[in-house]
Amino acid sequence: MRGRTPTTAPATAGEIFRLVRDGEAGTRTEIGRATGLSRTAVAARVDRLLAEGLVTEVVGAAATGGRPAARLVFHATGGTVLALPIGVSRTKAAICDLTGEVIAEDVLDQPASVGPEKLIAAAIPVLERLLATAGAAESGIRGIGVSIPGTVDGGSGSSIGVPALPGWEGVSLPPLLSGRFPVPVRVDNDVNVMALAEHAAHPGVDDLLMVKVSTGVGAGVVSGGRLQRGAWGAAGEIGHTPVHDGPGVGCGCGNVDCLEVLASGAALVRDLSAAGRDVHGVGDVITLVKQGDPDAVRLVRTAGRRLGEVLAAAVNLINPAVVTIGGDLVGAYDPLVAGVREAIYRQSMAAATQDLRIEPGLMSGRSGVTGCAILVLDEVLAPASVDAALSDPDV
Repeated sequence: MRGRTPTTAPATAGEIFRLVRDGEAGTRTEIGRATGLSRTAVAARVDRLLAEGLVTEVVGAAATGGRPAARLVFHATGGTVLALPIGVSRTKAAICDLTGEVIAEDVLDQPASVGPEKLIAAAIPVLERLLATAGAAESGIRGIGVSIPGTVDGGSGSSIGVPALPGWEGVSLPPLLSGRFPVPVRVDNDVNVMALAEHAAHPGVDDLLMVKVSTGVGAGVVSGGRLQRGAWGAAGEIGHTPVHDGPGVGCGCGNVDCLEVLASGAALVRDLSAAGRDVHGVGDVITLVKQGDPDAVRLVRTAGRRLGEVLAAAVNLINPAVVTIGGDLVGAYDPLVAGVREAIYRQSMAAATQDLRIEPGLMSGRSGVTGCAILVLDEVLAPASVDAALSDPDV
């Protein structure tokens, strides 16, 4: 590994932490070689990281039989992050370690229609209880990741235009949590954080489209290894794309025959109820599909085809290697994905689909929690943030 040139500014503690966290350097000698720092400068920075609990030392046997070498490793249990993926009908709360691994979690069965203030006020005691259960000190919390089912203003952490969540628009969410837990709070769209989780679960895949089909419909776009939020944070808002063969159903956004009012879980509940089935939620739809109910199977496949028609344009535009399907409706995966495949392979270019994989998400219902953890970890563990957390970032 090449060292730094003399004209490069000296590596900070945060940059050394990145080398350790990414596995690029594990000993003080390797750090010195990679950064060009003196042994004394390396020791000073490493000592700060050890004191902060971000790294720890492991002494192993030397390969040559000589003096054992002390290696620095990322201290995953050196703190926690809180995750709060908010849904229309329920919210999850979780405590995660510094790799995003879930330590403790619970579900808050309260609809988001109660409003952001009441919902988050109800979530705080749940988080407090989970911290106590996990034996995690509040002083070790390094950040909080939150997701909501709508567009988010990345600067203020407020929701923008969430038709499914009246009363949430324009409300800055970070202060509702940081007043109790004085740590950085990051907020993003629910499908964006799911995309972060699925990207982490697909090593080597830098172009991925995460599609959530639940009460609503949305997509998260990873291109070139980075989550793409768009100019105003609205990338992936496919739920409000009108489809061409709809029956004229109005949408809360003002358009007619949006994908969300024709292909979402809520739409399927509506249509199956109209067909005389006793359904009250997406779970009932899935049960009917698994029982082989012909109307349920047909409607889910039609929903998949309409979803695929919209996704076909996205496949042509960004050429993902993988399209992952997640959300509650993944329980009816076979007819859903049959419709998706039918439309994508019929309407997308052959060059864009020759090696395309369309598959269920790998996170088994945890993509929201894991993605919220990754959302905040990517920021609070970045070199600049680590430096800012140290009292003297130049050391």
